[in-house]
Amino acid sequence: MKKTNEVMSKLARVKMAMRMKSKGKQMARKRAITMKKKATPEKLKSRAYKKARSILMKKILKDKDKSDLSISGKEALEKKLDKKKAVIAKIAKKILPQVKSAEAERLKKKKEE
Repeated sequence: MKKTNEVMSKLARVKMAMRMKSKGKQMARKRAITMKKKATPEKLKSRAYKKARSILMKKILKDKDKSDLSISGKEALEKKLDKKKAVIAKIAKKILPQVKSAEAERLKKKKEE
């Protein structure tokens, strides 16, 4: 399965739609249960990496939106981001404390509810 931020072919989109139709409710339930628990350090690192990647993506796109890009534009963007893995890793390391504090805040709100 491809990462969600990669460009998918039409066949992959159809397969994903079929999979989500059959497993969507089950996946949503599992996600809801998981969100009640504290995230693991690996999960926090992956969140920081995704956030860093989106920061860099916004910088590259400037005022455009990713959804406005054509498929070839998205592919070009992915190639640019793949070349900047070291920069993304640096940014992710820098924003990891923010992600941890956001997780703590999220759990605090869950506990209050």
